[in-house]
Amino acid sequence: MYLTHVFLIIKIVAFLSASFVTALLIEPFLTYFLYKYKAWKKKPREETIGGYKTPYFTKFHGKKEVSTPRMGGILIWGTVLILTVLTIIVSKFSPYPISEKINFLSRSQTWLPLFTLIAASLLGLTDDLMVIKGNGKYVGGGMRFKWRLFLVVLIGVVGALWFHYKLGWQSIYVPFYGNVNIDGFYIPLFITVVLGAFSSGVVDGLDGLSAGVLAPIFGALGVIAYSRGLYDLVTFIVIIIGALITYLWFNVPPAKFYMGETGILGLTTTMAVIAFLTNSALFLPIIGMVLVIESLSVMIQLISKKFRNGKKVFLSAPIHHHFEALGWSESQITMRFWIISGVFSGLGLVLYFLSKFLY
Repeated sequence: MYLTHVFLIIKIVAFLSASFVTALLIEPFLTYFLYKYKAWKKKPREETIGGYKTPYFTKFHGKKEVSTPRMGGILIWGTVLILTVLTIIVSKFSPYPISEKINFLSRSQTWLPLFTLIAASLLGLTDDLMVIKGNGKYVGGGMRFKWRLFLVVLIGVVGALWFHYKLGWQSIYVPFYGNVNIDGFYIPLFITVVLGAFSSGVVDGLDGLSAGVLAPIFGALGVIAYSRGLYDLVTFIVIIIGALITYLWFNVPPAKFYMGETGILGLTTTMAVIAFLTNSALFLPIIGMVLVIESLSVMIQLISKKFRNGKKVFLSAPIHHHFEALGWSESQITMRFWIISGVFSGLGLVLYFLSKFLY
């Protein structure tokens, strides 16, 4: 047993390192491509959903929007895809028996999160390309919101059906109570959480913000996965974390590129799937508290403007732009949000294990 865990730790560290290095090797090619084809918005966004003006956003980010490439998220899911293919090849064609243990693809643990990551990232890539070309009628260009919503729901439906019918999931772990059988209600719950994760994509708004917030969240989910013996899933998670670290290296101010929808959409929906695979979905709002706050700030702002004759609660939304408008520097906001994300990810872990210990 001891040797098994030693091997698993070595495997996890090896894949984390391999992910970091692979992303480093990809970055020059991606950067060259993005700048060669000027993969940025051709005009800055000046309105929010509902047609409201965004003076603060335009003031702080208008110039960067039309000079910094989008689609940096390719670095993350591209790294995951490359390492997945390489491990399959090595496990199938290597003459050494140990190579079979390298493969982390499994029907019960990693098929669905890998499918979600690639499917949602390709959806985001389509949206990014539309934005870059100035196509679409969404705010700032891109796919209409109703189509984005429909396609995310479709991904959620596929995931929910896979969980419920293929993997046999029909209960949810309720903190400090235990597993509760919800049978068919598992499907709408799954879709709702995926949609909630999708809405949290607004966190991708400042240099270094999204990756620094997401890394501890995935780290917390990885610890829970390890405690449940989901070692293939842990490997998948650390590959994402390794790629996120490399992405962050190039995204800290001044950012070489932005994550774009192809990164944030894939990561947030995959995060939701992993939460269900680890049966910790009800802990996700705590672990991902920063994402919850970001999403709620947008909802509150829109509701306030609609029902209070255009009056705002925040100077600008999402809330990180509110702090910008108050005079906080971009680095102050980003690093403080990293700290908050780390604290709540840790708090979520403590509550998870305390709940398991007591019940």
